[in-house]
Amino acid sequence: MAEVNIAATITRSEVKEEYGTYIGRKIFFISFFIALTVLLCGISISLGPLRFSVLEVYATILDRYFPSIFEVPELAPIVVWNIRMPRVAMGILAGAGLAIAGAEMQGILRNPLASPFTLGISAGAGLGAALAIITGVGFIGGGLLLVGNAFLFALIPSFIIVGLSRYKQATPETMILAGIAMTYIFSAVSSLLHYFSDAEALKDVIVWLMGDLGKATWSNVHTVTIVLLVCVPILLWKSWDLNVMGAGDETAKSLGVNVERTRICGMMLASFITAVIICFTGMIGFIGLVAPHITRMCIGGDNRYVLPASALFGAAFLVAADILAREVVAPVIIPVGIITSFVGGPLFLYLIIRKKNEYW
Repeated sequence: MAEVNIAATITRSEVKEEYGTYIGRKIFFISFFIALTVLLCGISISLGPLRFSVLEVYATILDRYFPSIFEVPELAPIVVWNIRMPRVAMGILAGAGLAIAGAEMQGILRNPLASPFTLGISAGAGLGAALAIITGVGFIGGGLLLVGNAFLFALIPSFIIVGLSRYKQATPETMILAGIAMTYIFSAVSSLLHYFSDAEALKDVIVWLMGDLGKATWSNVHTVTIVLLVCVPILLWKSWDLNVMGAGDETAKSLGVNVERTRICGMMLASFITAVIICFTGMIGFIGLVAPHITRMCIGGDNRYVLPASALFGAAFLVAADILAREVVAPVIIPVGIITSFVGGPLFLYLIIRKKNEYW
């Protein structure tokens, strides 16, 4: 009897130690990327024709809230707050939003290759935005023309994928192939619009398709912030349902999860986040694929941690990519979407040929 008690005590001790390591790894990952994002923001804001040190950047930011305490260089408040901060803030929000949308889609479809880019959602939003830019035609008028078009066209592939899952019992591979097919369809229609558009409109669309943070304004930042504040808490609240759905729809239903409602709600919110971000930044690809995968490799597949950790990784990734885009061939600024594709493309190829997936 004594030996049994000793064995049980040792087992409990091992479980506690393993669980502590499990949670500690997650806390370290999240803390590291919070600190890295703050550092990268300081570096990004310091770069440009008028250079500041990273400490001067932080002093300028803090001086806004605690005046007369910090030494601030001349012109720094104007340059930092009016020119560079909106770009960096949009990079943080766009990277976080696209990453969390990708993580949500992968959890919903139980497919490690799902993302706004591979499912055709980005291409759908791109077609809606191109239609608004070139023809001025949309379902919603006024200042919401671009956002409304992008969102409504992003919903088309979302509903097709949900329909395939619900009515045709499509496999994850089939849904990815359907997303690729829709990407080609939307791209073909977009190309047709480009062919018949005038030179000025075509230039705007081509630059937009490359993905860029250079046109970010505080107004755009506020809009994206509001969207994320509304959508992200709902996705985090449903993260436990995603964990249960990972065991299969029947198991999830037996545990009280409304699978269809969770799937439709998650896809719509992820599509909305993607559409709003894309209409302000253009087509920035692969963050929704790269960030969740690297996060799962580091901290496991628990969506309660994967979603916020992916958001932090995506924010740091996009800000770092923007730094490279501005500095590689300075003073020429490369569209940041090109940099993310350079990194995301090889990783996507690696994921396709990977035979074993230990972290999913």
